[in-house]
Amino acid sequence: MNALNGYDYEDLELGMSATFDRTITEADIALFAAASGDNNAVHLDEEFARTTQFGGCIAHGMLTASVISAAIAGRLPGPGTIYLSQNVRFKAPVRPGETVKVTVTVKELQPGKQRVSLTTVCTVQDKVVVDGDALVMPTSLARRVQ
Repeated sequence: MNALNGYDYEDLELGMSATFDRTITEADIALFAAASGDNNAVHLDEEFARTTQFGGCIAHGMLTASVISAAIAGRLPGPGTIYLSQNVRFKAPVRPGETVKVTVTVKELQPGKQRVSLTTVCTVQDKVVVDGDALVMPTSLARRVQ
């Protein structure tokens, strides 16, 4: 493990997994809209959103997917990890007040480059709302500056 309690590449094994939960609030949605510039009314205007197929406001898909980043940075592999790529498939909407549970699992170790492929799954209760995979570069004992 590294100094901030993350896993170095050398600590990782196939099948290791970790979870992270985050409740998405109306404030999160408003702040994400402000930060991203995505002001789609389906996220911000309840009256408009009620006229859509969703029947009310939903979180931005990328806000939901961003919780994956928190799981990777905070849990597995942990602090110091660099995100290289992420594929996401949006399966269902997330509504304000719902708790997103992210599970990241080591699916492949690439020793030559010390890269790690992870499966990434976001659920609300037991329903998958986002899934995909990520490629990351965790900290490494071999790359650590002494």
